[in-house]
Amino acid sequence: MFETTIAGSLPKPGWLAETHKLWPRWKLEGEALAEGKRDATVLWLKAQEAAGIDIVTEGEQSRQHFVHGFLEAVDGIDFARKVELGIRNNRYKAMVPTVVAPLRLKGRVHATEAQLARANTKRKLKFTLPGPMTIVDTIADSHYGDRVKMAMAFAECLNREARALEADGVDVIQFDEPAFNVYMDDVKRWGIDALHRAIDGLKSKTAVHICYGYGIKANLDWKQTLGSEWRQYEEIFPALAKSRLDQVSVECAHSHVPVSLLRLLEGKDVLVGVIDVASDEVETAEEVAAVIGEAMKHVPKERIQPCTNCGMAPMDRAIAQAKLEALGAGARLARERFA
Repeated sequence: MFETTIAGSLPKPGWLAETHKLWPRWKLEGEALAEGKRDATVLWLKAQEAAGIDIVTEGEQSRQHFVHGFLEAVDGIDFARKVELGIRNNRYKAMVPTVVAPLRLKGRVHATEAQLARANTKRKLKFTLPGPMTIVDTIADSHYGDRVKMAMAFAECLNREARALEADGVDVIQFDEPAFNVYMDDVKRWGIDALHRAIDGLKSKTAVHICYGYGIKANLDWKQTLGSEWRQYEEIFPALAKSRLDQVSVECAHSHVPVSLLRLLEGKDVLVGVIDVASDEVETAEEVAAVIGEAMKHVPKERIQPCTNCGMAPMDRAIAQAKLEALGAGARLARERFA
């Protein structure tokens, strides 16, 4: 009961890359960089195990960014042809590459890190991939001329890699879709269909992570405009409940999302965010257990998996470590209290 997991990313050590950044530059090159990525992956696997995390990840230690780490392995994208694009309905702007030809994978994307992680932990292993809608919201297009067609093409690429990850021994494959709380109508029209294409044929558990974003200034400023209650999920949870996905990851700790909305995810495992990644204050076990208790009012306890609200990539490494420990301790307390 209350198997713990994390949303995905963890901070890169300072000897590997710049710290406190979403797009950090590597500090190593060549074989030293490859070795550094491997070392950081194993380091965080063991840290998660020590903290009591039941379903671990490789912490995205080999990726500069959760979207572009995948795109680098896709043909049809011109990284030299960058344009400024408004991301998440113009919440912030970024220079992004351009799709210029039909999309297809060059080969495996994450084989090295998935196989390394599988060889270094006996615990259940989760691997994260960017979702199709979030990808098309993070890249320019001069080929397809249609967001849905481009999303389905990316979903095809994602499915190929997801099937290979399953063969590598990955137990849970999660698609990160922060765009889902921005384009709610599109989620219902084609976003979930694109995810269905991405998970086609998978036997492993499948999850979607939706959230209000990393704890960066653009996201924090946007949250200030959303009022005292964030009810965007009310529009999409019923559609997700009818989907073929097994799990939905949602932020709950220090969130203005009404916990009662979780009841709309009937039939799904709910990865309840009990760790706030937008704050450096480390939660107590009591605080974590309290969020789990609130979620139990709306979700059967056997379907709750305590989790982080979002990835922790830009966070201070020591604080991230302490939050992992709080997650593990809070889940243990909840098991004692609610068993």
